[in-house]
Amino acid sequence: MTRGFSRLRREDLLKTACEVIATQGFGNTRTVDIARAAGVSQALLFYHFETKEQLIAEAFAFAARQHLDAIGKIERSPQTPVERLRALIRLCSPGSSPAGWRIWIDAWSESMRNPELEATTRRMDVHGRNVLKDIITSGVACGEFACVDPEASSWRIFALIDGLAVQLHVHHKIISRRKVTLLVRTAAAMEVGLTLDLL
Repeated sequence: MTRGFSRLRREDLLKTACEVIATQGFGNTRTVDIARAAGVSQALLFYHFETKEQLIAEAFAFAARQHLDAIGKIERSPQTPVERLRALIRLCSPGSSPAGWRIWIDAWSESMRNPELEATTRRMDVHGRNVLKDIITSGVACGEFACVDPEASSWRIFALIDGLAVQLHVHHKIISRRKVTLLVRTAAAMEVGLTLDLL
């Protein structure tokens, strides 16, 4: 009973932390802000999280869990490599989920000062790249793709996605969502030897 309540309270605090961070950013969020928004004392906050850094890292992981679940569904899907690549590109497109991308971009920046957050963002980045690499590898194995180095291709595709996300969400109106989507689809198609219409 107590453990169940504790787990529920911890998830409530993480959800509130995400809401505060989305408004104020990682760097401007104080533990007192999260405690006030949650209607609890800072002592209770630190009962669940030993440090602010741990709280921030876990809040980011909590916010990103839905994205990871979606990647997991693509990873386990019985669809063809082409269909899975199309789904992953759509999910990770810089034009999708503006609020989610703002948190990601802010998390990358804060990761230079927060080792726990850096470890979390790195783990999630690596996972996404590995899923993409495995999709490309399976596509090459069954003859759907032509790619000599799936790992290098996964790096280039995600580097483009991440870079364009920064341009789209930080430098407003410098590039359109439609143009960003076309650039990502074109690059991904070229990396695996497909025509653009297939992605």
